[in-house]
Amino acid sequence: MIQLKSLLKVIDNSGALLVECINVLGSKKVATLGDEIVIAVKKVRPPGTQSNAHQSASSSAKLKKGDVRRAVVVRCRAPVQRPDGSTIRFDDNACVVTNKDGQPVGNRVLGVIANECRSQKWAKIVSLAPKVI
Repeated sequence: MIQLKSLLKVIDNSGALLVECINVLGSKKVATLGDEIVIAVKKVRPPGTQSNAHQSASSSAKLKKGDVRRAVVVRCRAPVQRPDGSTIRFDDNACVVTNKDGQPVGNRVLGVIANECRSQKWAKIVSLAPKVI
């Protein structure tokens, strides 16, 4: 469960590395897989860390430290019960940064995401992910 002040990894190429949850959208106090949250960027990727210098310059310009954006929770450390009775749990909390329209800011998702994102309105994020569990 993601609540206020929770730190999350960013698994897209938007330029952010670490973000903090500052609000959970909707009428809930905690967010789980597939929920939308408001984040503040705490740590950004230094320029020149990717192999293509042109790509890193464009990705680091997307987000800066202190930016307030929206994001979708795609991995959660807390166990989540699925409708078939199984539970899923990840090693870390992770999110994908989106804009106000719900479109991802980055154009790549790096890592696995939960299948719960597919059942909600995040089909674009699911299509960018290399693996959906």
